[in-house]
Amino acid sequence: MNEKILVIDDEESILASLADILEDEGYQVITAKTAQNGLEEIKKDTPDLLILDVWLPDLDGLKLLKSLRKDYPELPVIVISGHGTVETAVRAIKLGAFDFLEKPLSYDRVVVTVANALKFRALKQEYISLKKSLSGPRITGKSQAIRQLQEALEKVAQTDATVLITGESGVGKEVAARTVHALSRRKDGPFVAVNCAAIPEELIESELFGHERGAFTGALSAKKGKFDLANGGTIFLDEIGDMSLSAQAKVLRVLQEKCFERVGGTRTINVDVRVIAATNKDLKKEIAAGKFREDLYYRLNVVPIHIPPLRERPEDIPLLVEEFLEEFAKHSGLGRKKISEEALAALKQYHWPGNIRELRNLIERLVIMSRGNIITLDDLPQEFQRPSQTPPPEEPWFKCDDFKTARHLFEREFLRRKLAEYNGNISQTAEAIGLERSYLHRKLKSLGLAGEN
Repeated sequence: MNEKILVIDDEESILASLADILEDEGYQVITAKTAQNGLEEIKKDTPDLLILDVWLPDLDGLKLLKSLRKDYPELPVIVISGHGTVETAVRAIKLGAFDFLEKPLSYDRVVVTVANALKFRALKQEYISLKKSLSGPRITGKSQAIRQLQEALEKVAQTDATVLITGESGVGKEVAARTVHALSRRKDGPFVAVNCAAIPEELIESELFGHERGAFTGALSAKKGKFDLANGGTIFLDEIGDMSLSAQAKVLRVLQEKCFERVGGTRTINVDVRVIAATNKDLKKEIAAGKFREDLYYRLNVVPIHIPPLRERPEDIPLLVEEFLEEFAKHSGLGRKKISEEALAALKQYHWPGNIRELRNLIERLVIMSRGNIITLDDLPQEFQRPSQTPPPEEPWFKCDDFKTARHLFEREFLRRKLAEYNGNISQTAEAIGLERSYLHRKLKSLGLAGEN
């Protein structure tokens, strides 16, 4: 129990008594005698709970409460008063106080009320986290690649191992990360997602590790970083290949030592966080170019998971389409639409450069813009109609007259695609396609294809 409680009261005896009893219960207690000093403490490092007296020398406590509800809506507040009336209590509750306690305080009741307020705060945060986790798409599909992915996610979720998820943009890397978190022992803790590519380089360290007041221009108050907020749970570092080298060094330290300092601070903060990273870049090329730390790569790549692009698993498209049609039927108010076999066939032939994200956006557009209850081929954009009107090009081995040449061409293309799917890793490719590693290595060499161990 490390929750921090701030008590604002102008009576020294009240501050001392509350500090003693709450510290005995395992809480960290900070005290302030004025509203101004209390506000400074809140800006410095937001507490988990505030106990606030109504009568303060510099400001009415209920006015401070009203202000805090705007700036710190998630901060639970217990109001106390030695001149309490029913009207004061009602007003405090209407302004958003968790409870109102009258002086002289019953310390048993204080302990119970504090525990209830913190429990309510935790439940509220859990509800918000759960709502977010259920609002997005799930790992959906029936292809062998997706079945293998689901199996891998279930296995790694039972451990605390660091995971590196690779794949093209839009394949569902964050969904995979959320799945690992939801299946892990950390599922009741927070899941904090950070898009490293969307944060300016000069702000990434502050965003990840927080900062102290005055650490830089504009740092008017202390701020917790994403690693701090993810304590006890999982942090998802999306597009980690875009992170600055200085921030990479700090992430490496967190992985090695489970601690960090805030920007502008000297206090070491210990955290218990599982790290899941993701990228659509080739990190080995980034290492060769001097843009990514090799030691960080090996720390992140404990369990590599690759998500294949949608074009390599067209058999998953019908299931995804049905899922999105169901989702948008609930949110659009336009009713549950269906899709024709011809339209579905066209979707399965499309290349999908934007992967699942592109498919989801298209289905949303079709639900809104299609006139009837059935989405037809005519409702699709022009680029989706071309494949159904033109037969697909023949594979080169079908043009061969002799069996040996056709088999050679097929084997080479099949292994080239599978090797690319597993990022050139021979061992993983061999396991996936049911061959001995040594045999696959010799076969790749004979076909002029290269891979890595």
